[in-house]
Amino acid sequence: MKIGKLGEDISTKYLEKHGFCIIERNFHSRYGEIDIICENSDYIVFVEVKTKKSSTYGCACERVDFHKRVKILKTIETYLYNNEVNKQPRIDVIEVVLFRNKFQINHIENAFDWGINL
Repeated sequence: MKIGKLGEDISTKYLEKHGFCIIERNFHSRYGEIDIICENSDYIVFVEVKTKKSSTYGCACERVDFHKRVKILKTIETYLYNNEVNKQPRIDVIEVVLFRNKFQINHIENAFDWGINL
């Protein structure tokens, strides 16, 4: 299994355990992909999952740079345009750090805002 898919599987189980209902995984648009789209009673949450094999060289969430954020925002706009959504949208990043037979999750709610000029 690829490391990215494993991180997404771990993140999906984590979100479900914390009361989220998974709407869709790997939503694609011409701009990019949203790893997980889920919801709870208050929000529809667009989740970017970053997975790595060690805690060295900074946190995985730092790899969500400006260009990746623009792609994520354009993909979210595509999703919202094509789907009726009645909840407040939120963008989260879940960082999964894999160790031999363990993992660590860092869930960053509201990881970045919509303030990028597209």
